[in-house]
Amino acid sequence: MMHLGAHVPITGGLFNAPGNGTAIGAEAIQIFTRNQMQWACRPLAEEECAAFREALAKSAIRHVLTHGSYLVNLASPHRDFLRRSRQCMVTEIERCHRLGIPHVVFHPGAHMGAGEEEGLAAIARSLDHVLERTEGLDVMPLLEVTAGQGTSLGHRFEHLAGIFDRVRAPERLGVCLDTCHVYAAGYDIATPEGYERTLRAFARVLGLDKLRAIHLNDSKREKGSRVDRHARAGEGLLGLDTFARILNDRRFRGLPLVVETPGPLAEWRKEIGRLRALVRPAVRADARRARRPAARRSRARR
Repeated sequence: MMHLGAHVPITGGLFNAPGNGTAIGAEAIQIFTRNQMQWACRPLAEEECAAFREALAKSAIRHVLTHGSYLVNLASPHRDFLRRSRQCMVTEIERCHRLGIPHVVFHPGAHMGAGEEEGLAAIARSLDHVLERTEGLDVMPLLEVTAGQGTSLGHRFEHLAGIFDRVRAPERLGVCLDTCHVYAAGYDIATPEGYERTLRAFARVLGLDKLRAIHLNDSKREKGSRVDRHARAGEGLLGLDTFARILNDRRFRGLPLVVETPGPLAEWRKEIGRLRALVRPAVRADARRARRPAARRSRARR
């Protein structure tokens, strides 16, 4: 079974995030480790990192992701902006390493008129720089499939494949699939046939082994609109049937699936409950069997 959750707040301190996740019945959470609309950030104190790791260990949360800064553009043709973007990514990976968070999701970048090929090459060069600066840190950046607004790259699977093909260490990168973005980008995941075509295309172009996380967002805008407008599951154009297909798809077993709709906590609890109710009994049984060996290992360690 996949691990459901939400992007939760860190109000009052990072150590509150696992508790916020547990309060909504989540097994996975996504967080910001910093203000995502500012370049500068306050360094993490070791006490903060230790408190977060302790809270996480005591919680029911199995997966944690962070989302990188919305300011970052690894394809920027402007030298100073590109320098800031690269440093921001390096800092985020370093913060994740200290917090014990294995994945950071980020938008690949926008070419700003330079063209797709130059934009993809620039992203690859930036990632080579970032990965070299963070060598030895056990954190994997996840390129997020985008809706394709403006000159943003990443709205075609081929864009991401082009980045993987160009970087020196592709094994250190993964992919995060956002259901709203994929639909807005023009992939028909709202019908059974279109869903299978989309997954076959992903497997052919990128490989399902690259997929490390899914953002479960419905879409307020139509297929191919290239506009990123999230809706709660079942309240947009994708509909609950689409989410039922995803949640019962054994190809996604073990992945974190998080919603990114607005809170408060009570709304996330309801949304996660609505999604969990879509999981078929056979898939739930698989999840229980998968948990038993882990529980036995945990008792043995005690």
